Amino acid sequence: MLTKSQVKLISSLSQKKFRNQHGLFVVEGIKGIQEFLNSNLKLHQLFATAAVFNSETTLISENELQKISNLKTPNVGLAIFEIPKPSPIDDSQLLVALDDIRDPGNLGTIIRLCDWFGVEDLVCSSATVDCYNSKVIQATMGSLARVNISYVDLKLFLKSSEAEKFGTFMNGDSVFHENLPNKGILILGNEANGISAEIEALVNRRISIPRFGHQQATESLNVATATAIFLSEFKRPSSTEK
Repeated sequence: MLTKSQVKLISSLSQKKFRNQHGLFVVEGIKGIQEFLNSNLKLHQLFATAAVFNSETTLISENELQKISNLKTPNVGLAIFEIPKPSPIDDSQLLVALDDIRDPGNLGTIIRLCDWFGVEDLVCSSATVDCYNSKVIQATMGSLARVNISYVDLKLFLKSSEAEKFGTFMNGDSVFHENLPNKGILILGNEANGISAEIEALVNRRISIPRFGHQQATESLNVATATAIFLSEFKRPSSTEK
């Protein structure tokens, strides 16, 4: 049975300031919880309406799960994990940098794309949405446990890195015609405003995804969709094999 203090703690973790204060975040659903249980992250507490996990579980009723869940239709379990300390950033390989991405669904999808394409480091500006936001976690479908995510002063990080910096713009050179390396920093900008001027000034190469529609009327691509296309091109073997 849930105690009042447990309900209070779990409810508070829906806010970033309390996640940071307690160093904890929430994962919901069988698949998501299992992904994190199989990772190196440390479990703090696990609640479920049935004994479906091979970890110490506090059994609760469906009504109790409903009280603490952020989902409209809770799915069997809710787990609390400790927020890990990020590992040092390795800029000797391909990494993705985000300049103020605000939509949780976009960030979650980008994390999943990094996992899919083998990008181990994701660097976020301090204004980018928190990766431990419940909507981000749902969108990652477990990939959050396999990508090293660092929140930094993006301008200072880019200035300090000697890696080649690829900025994504509407008016850049077509990514389909570029000879892309297997390392560097791929920078993607805010959903509404793109890459900020101070970050643009640090870009070495400007790349874009050309529009093929006859009317050329589409304003832009969703940033997560664009990330998928750019990463696919970076990972495509060249004629000389990367």
